[in-house]
Amino acid sequence: MIKLNRKWLLSLTILVGLFLMPVTVNAARYYGVDGSRYQGNTLKKVTPEDSFAISQIGGYYNGTFIPQGTYQSQVASGIAMGLRMHTYIYMETGANQNQTKAMLDYYLPKVQTPKQSIVALDYESGASADREANTNNVLYGLRRVKEAGYTPVLYSYKPYILSHLNRQRITAEFPNCLWVAAYRDYSVMTRPDYNYFPSMPGINMWQFTSTAIVGGYDYNVDLLGITLNGYKNGNVEHPKSETKAIEQGQKADNTPKSAIQVGNTVRVKFGVKRWANGVGMPSWVQSNTYKVQEVSGSKLLLGGIMSWINASDVEIISVANSNPSVTGTIYYVVKSGDTLGGIASRYGTTWQMLQALNGLSNPNWIYPGQRLKVTGSVSSQRTYIVRYGDTLSGIAAKLGTSVYNLQSKNGIRNANLIFVGQTLHY
Repeated sequence: MIKLNRKWLLSLTILVGLFLMPVTVNAARYYGVDGSRYQGNTLKKVTPEDSFAISQIGGYYNGTFIPQGTYQSQVASGIAMGLRMHTYIYMETGANQNQTKAMLDYYLPKVQTPKQSIVALDYESGASADREANTNNVLYGLRRVKEAGYTPVLYSYKPYILSHLNRQRITAEFPNCLWVAAYRDYSVMTRPDYNYFPSMPGINMWQFTSTAIVGGYDYNVDLLGITLNGYKNGNVEHPKSETKAIEQGQKADNTPKSAIQVGNTVRVKFGVKRWANGVGMPSWVQSNTYKVQEVSGSKLLLGGIMSWINASDVEIISVANSNPSVTGTIYYVVKSGDTLGGIASRYGTTWQMLQALNGLSNPNWIYPGQRLKVTGSVSSQRTYIVRYGDTLSGIAAKLGTSVYNLQSKNGIRNANLIFVGQTLHY
């Protein structure tokens, strides 16, 4: 559905909110963002009090793996910022346990957050008509996460859970495993309005807004302290296991300001009001990250905005000059109407490369259901402007891509909320 009548949607949201019971929580509350490749190589701190973040390692859509090339750098930079980092996987596998097995076999060995940290399964689309079969599939996934040594969490919306899953069975086996999204409206907010809490047993985290900043950013409150898991006494300096991303983040965190070099990534601290020359700094610069273009004594030239800042006013996020990414073979399942050239274009490679990778004698002979190895990453250069009457599924079919890919590429949480004139990357 196109977002043509925003006032009507917001009125409905507020009306529903009036019937939701407020929540009373006695545990300490922690705040943090979640994000995917749409947010870039580093996640933001929305407020100085933020203490955790959840990064998407990738997704699984209709037999296709879509790894997030920003995952490892987001984890590393989050550790450098002092955030307790956690992981989530987009799970569009409906009731298909074979697909869920393939998804977890692929992603669990690549998790870069520490043991006992959260690995959430994002189940918000693709459910089958069989509620119990969907539930069996989700329970299988949560068990696999637990067996791998992580804290299993299920992300979704309350209406979706109630319509497609047996919530009682899930929380009976995994108490307080729910991370639920419910928004009061789409105005910028950094603290939750508990009059709109989606009251339901088993909730540990609430994603209370998708617009923590202008332009959009998902923001969450940890109600029960679950984001402390994986970190000794909640201390990000002492994770319960080490990974490459954690080591990179700690290396950046331990680098003295005097050792900052060209190519390092830094974040402007909250509260900084002036550039190195004394001129006032716009407030929007705070908490943003920049590559260092030049170093002069204790002053740094920030790339992108080409302004000098005192080294004491930044936090070192990365001392690497390139961005690490999740590695491994990516597979694509051929759909009706696909061509090898079209698939290659979608993944930023050539049909000749796909032919060689898959040992195809004739590049014109591929068939629906065939599993192909692909290389590269999805191109970010192509765009589509939403027109009146468009739906995300219709656009996906027209462009030869998936709804999930459009959502992930453009930071769209609700596939029904797009608007005329919106620019979509694919």
